[in-house]
Amino acid sequence: MHRPTAAGTTVFALVLAAVGLTGCGNPETPHVEGPAPSPSQIPGPVYVSDTLGHPLTRPTGFALTEFSSVSRLSWRAWGKPTAVATGRLTGMWCIPHCPAKGYRATIELGRLQHRENVSYYTRAVVRTSHHLPPDQAAELREVKLPVPEP
Repeated sequence: MHRPTAAGTTVFALVLAAVGLTGCGNPETPHVEGPAPSPSQIPGPVYVSDTLGHPLTRPTGFALTEFSSVSRLSWRAWGKPTAVATGRLTGMWCIPHCPAKGYRATIELGRLQHRENVSYYTRAVVRTSHHLPPDQAAELREVKLPVPEP
């Protein structure tokens, strides 16, 4: 049987120390080039749910709340973190004095929530130059939209 010598043990220890200090690769930190991937990329289709929970894509109209709805929507942006449309606003709160086509309004959807391979807008803001009843104006500044359970 062969026994290690003191010189052999010393050499072996020095080799191990050298490998341990230098590692197995380049001691420099990694160098990264180019732009980072855009976090604003939204995978899959994007929906908004009406008050009944129906998923809609670029709807021309839908019920925002139990008492208010939007119609004649023309979308300037969809599928991004914020969707914006112009259209008409009507509601139970304006009966019997509502104009036949409703009031001009801008609708902004936001706060995307991801569900597997689709996303849903979870908040809506409605802006109109018409003077709404105070409680209705407050409700339309922050409408929570339904989102399906995961």
